Amino acid sequence: MNQKTCVVRVTRAFDFPAERVFDAWLDPKQAAKFLFATETGIMKKVEIDARVGGRFCIVETRDGVDAEHIGEYLEIDRPRRLRFSFGGHPFPATYVTISITPTESGCTLELVHEGVWQDYESRVIEGWTGILDYLSARV
Repeated sequence: MNQKTCVVRVTRAFDFPAERVFDAWLDPKQAAKFLFATETGIMKKVEIDARVGGRFCIVETRDGVDAEHIGEYLEIDRPRRLRFSFGGHPFPATYVTISITPTESGCTLELVHEGVWQDYESRVIEGWTGILDYLSARV
């Protein structure tokens, strides 16, 4: 399948220190509250091996169907940068880079998702925006 791809960028300011925002992505208990979580879904599994070369698997049951999110950590530079491969059937692996910059009132996070199928661009933007909203509200 030859799909055209694009790069998605989402930015969000947080009233929390960069370390707190960064650590939430790698801590299973915190990640379960926001990462790929939905209002009506039930978090079934959150496995995070937080090291370069380590993998993650997050599964949430949505309307009786398991939504699986998997990837491998490619770069971990606390608290500034996190990069990982990201995929899940039926989609091929894509790449996500999270850059966090400290500010006077907390930090700013920029998320760049490379290799997104163009047909899914708006859904991916909506999904990451929701995840960052959850991160802000639940961590």
